[in-house]
Amino acid sequence: MTAHHTRSWDVVESRGYETSWITLGPGTLRARGRAVGTVPEPYWISYELETGEDFVTRRLRVAAETEHATRELDLRRDSDGSWTAGGTPLPGVEGAFDCDLGRCPLTNTMPVLRHGLHLAPGERRFLMAWVSVPDLTVRPSHQTYTHLARSGGTARVRYAAGDHRSDLTLDDAGLVLDYPGLAHRLAGPS
Repeated sequence: MTAHHTRSWDVVESRGYETSWITLGPGTLRARGRAVGTVPEPYWISYELETGEDFVTRRLRVAAETEHATRELDLRRDSDGSWTAGGTPLPGVEGAFDCDLGRCPLTNTMPVLRHGLHLAPGERRFLMAWVSVPDLTVRPSHQTYTHLARSGGTARVRYAAGDHRSDLTLDDAGLVLDYPGLAHRLAGPS
């Protein structure tokens, strides 16, 4: 069964906003989104995200514009686990299943859904292809997601990367409602 979601977030970390139009299918996610932020400098972002089976990233296309530069990133993961940016191999992220677009609450969804961490106890460690915003550089990022609790239609999952820890609140679809210090969902259509 395929479900369509529209999510908008107040992205407090960038002092901006983001909207994403999301299609969740059995084991797949497709999304396109737009964001505007003012930190670390004023920028606009547009992105398209596509996963393959089991919510594994297939492709992330991002365009970023600042006062002085326009950048584009075409990030792809091949079936053998290798990654390229604009066709150039990316060292250090081989074997990663997921991309993580900086300041984007949507990209926390794929590892959570893959392992059902919004539904049941568990802890998983991941290597991510992390994309810095707005410069669009890609770096490896080691992250851990831990299911903390489930109550009613929400779940709490702890996200950890380096010294950073945050307890995310997710809805039944596994999408971020609240990411303390980064973003919280604005009221609107589901």
